Amino acid sequence: MPQLDPENWLKSNPDATSATIAICDINGVFRGKRVPVEQIVKIFKDGVRMPTSSCTVDIWGCDLEDSELVFDSGDADAICTVTDRGLVERHIAGQISAFVPVTMFNEDGTPEPTDPRQALAAIVDRFKSHGYRPVVATELEFYLTSGPAEEVEPATLPGEAGPLEHHNVLSVAELDQLQPFLDDIYAEATRQGIVPDAIISESGTAQFELNLMHSDDALRAADDAVLFKNLVRSVARAHGFRATFMAKPFGDKAGNGLHVHFSVLDAAGQNIFDNGTDDGSDLMLHAVAGLAAMMTDSALIFAPHQNSYRRIRPNAHAPTAVAWGYENRTCAIRIPGGANAARRIEHRVAGGDANPYLVLTAILGAAIYGIENKLTPPAPTEGNAYETDAPLLPLHWHGAIDAFEKSTLLPHIIDPQLIRLFAQIKTQELDKLLSIVPASEYSAYLETV
Repeated sequence: MPQLDPENWLKSNPDATSATIAICDINGVFRGKRVPVEQIVKIFKDGVRMPTSSCTVDIWGCDLEDSELVFDSGDADAICTVTDRGLVERHIAGQISAFVPVTMFNEDGTPEPTDPRQALAAIVDRFKSHGYRPVVATELEFYLTSGPAEEVEPATLPGEAGPLEHHNVLSVAELDQLQPFLDDIYAEATRQGIVPDAIISESGTAQFELNLMHSDDALRAADDAVLFKNLVRSVARAHGFRATFMAKPFGDKAGNGLHVHFSVLDAAGQNIFDNGTDDGSDLMLHAVAGLAAMMTDSALIFAPHQNSYRRIRPNAHAPTAVAWGYENRTCAIRIPGGANAARRIEHRVAGGDANPYLVLTAILGAAIYGIENKLTPPAPTEGNAYETDAPLLPLHWHGAIDAFEKSTLLPHIIDPQLIRLFAQIKTQELDKLLSIVPASEYSAYLETV
């Protein structure tokens, strides 16, 4: 889809008054500034300056303590240029505005390695060096909720007497009840250049999954996922709901995942995973082996928050072991059935709370590493992967931080500075949350121990 020309857009939208210039930080949160709409033409030409540390703040937007990008470097600026996405038109609360995603470069023109989008761009370039092009599709799950943060509950849908209290997977009735909300999601997605596919009612109460169409531009696929999460939250608020992509907003209900499907095309446009058999090609198996080799070390990317580890539990519809298999949804890596020409890999580990840029960096990076080094995967798993002796993923946040920080494999696909700062940010967040005593601990211990 071609970029919207900023000058023509201004002429077509004379009532628009503001533009938001934003970069995606390491947690998948947009950080930036609001500017008068007239400035976007200059920003398209010259870019905009923002602190290099903008991408490496914690989930609350606080600087990383003792960050090498803050006091040690004088908290210097970098140059943020408009991505090839260009201008995104948004309709929020009846107002039309411009949203301009940017990406970060250093003064010398080199990509800033702590920008998650630049991390993915480096992996895409690595595929290009082999004459390859990844084809990527994402599946995003979210809950509609209501109530204050302390008492959040599944939303009451139109026509319901009270909050939903039952699972209703693949419910057409729930989709019918939400038709105005879903129509607005599709309309806003189309306006932003996102191509949504099917949406379903998921297994959790008031939980839904929307699939985004596959793209042979991995950067655009990640852009779509990040923008989609934001537009769902905005549309939900306009309809009186709140939407959350938290990995596990309700302890007794299914978690939210971010599943990734991908194949790889060669220079002739042929799928390198297809060899005419149901088993897939050697190149596909090398990619699977790379994914398995790096899965434990990169678990922090797929499960980046304390809440993430409530989702990664046995028999909870989220993988817990480093296992792969054909048409096996209990595995972390699934090879779907279907036509051989469409042979692909599904990666099922990431939660809905993960940063799509980093998720695709870790997945595609591990795959190309496996292909380059002709790695051999373990045997495919048949039956219930929860009951095998396959190596377990980290089941706790601190274990994932430790594995990520000490990995000897991840520096082959992710800049060491990004690895170092991401681990430090997660440690800072962990320390802060450990200082907060939740109500559940008062209930359990206050007068009993």
